Amino acid sequence: MFRNIVYIPLSWLYTIGVAFRHWLYDTHILPSFAVPVPTICVGNLAVGGTGKTPMTAYIVRLLLDHGYHPAILSRGYKRRSRGFVMADPASTVETIGDEAMQLHRAFPEVPIAVCENRVRGVKQLRRQVEHLDVVVLDDAMQHRALRCGFTILLTPYDHLYLEDHMLPWGTLRDLPSRARQANSVVITKCPDTIRPIDMRVVDNRLHLPTYQLLHFAGIAYAPLEQEGTPLVLCGIARPKYLFEHVRSRYPQAQLMAYPDHYRYTPADIDAIVERARNFDFVLTTEKDLPRLHNTSLEERLAAESKRLVALPIDVRFCTPKENFDRQILNYVHENLRK
Repeated sequence: MFRNIVYIPLSWLYTIGVAFRHWLYDTHILPSFAVPVPTICVGNLAVGGTGKTPMTAYIVRLLLDHGYHPAILSRGYKRRSRGFVMADPASTVETIGDEAMQLHRAFPEVPIAVCENRVRGVKQLRRQVEHLDVVVLDDAMQHRALRCGFTILLTPYDHLYLEDHMLPWGTLRDLPSRARQANSVVITKCPDTIRPIDMRVVDNRLHLPTYQLLHFAGIAYAPLEQEGTPLVLCGIARPKYLFEHVRSRYPQAQLMAYPDHYRYTPADIDAIVERARNFDFVLTTEKDLPRLHNTSLEERLAAESKRLVALPIDVRFCTPKENFDRQILNYVHENLRK
């Protein structure tokens, strides 16, 4: 109750500030720009935990499979560099951030850049990348200075944006009404047991306009083949999905969770190694792995005859994925300037 008394007025003030900023863009007091290349924005209204990076990877793979030449542009959250930085073999979490580093490891052949200013970032990509067909923007829905051509809004099944509140009372960083600006809405992190009637309930609750297509998707984890019991180590926004999946295969697994985008300190590594002595291996995420590469964890675990294993994830559509794929491919095909 005390928390609500403190946070609700702050949430109102934050809402007023966000609404005023949108008004400045809507009335063209603040300028926004379109760029002469197809742009696909993968975004959300809340702070973290909706599966933007796996969805970005899915879209990039789809474009590559159909012969397009995509690039990825991200903010590079919590990196220690500034301005426009292109990923290269020497890139680290410090130079491009953990999410961009995760994508760079997954798609070393795809141009990946980070830039706080998305307009400048797209323009720089066009100057530096030959045969650029489309730019996929990881988390740019709130960046109003760039008018994206196609926007995908992600919201998790168990915490829809309609059930949330604005910061700091809830986790919304943008107005729920901004959902109407998306071309496509994807309900993410759906359970394997979701039924058509469950989807209809969500559809009726959101009451989307006819121009928006609604899709449902879950998380597809790679098979867990390791023997023994893992210590699950992660610094992500909502670790419960990962842990529930691991516990279904390893009932004795335990979780060691840190905040999202967490930078592991030497003291943290000491604590992890000490606790890992009671387990057969340490299981982490692809997002955490680049941050852990900058520590001594792998070497110290190896000295204890234990492995650090990253669990790959992918997007698993519960509704026909062909409908989602067609939206993306049609947009790029219709807007690509030959």
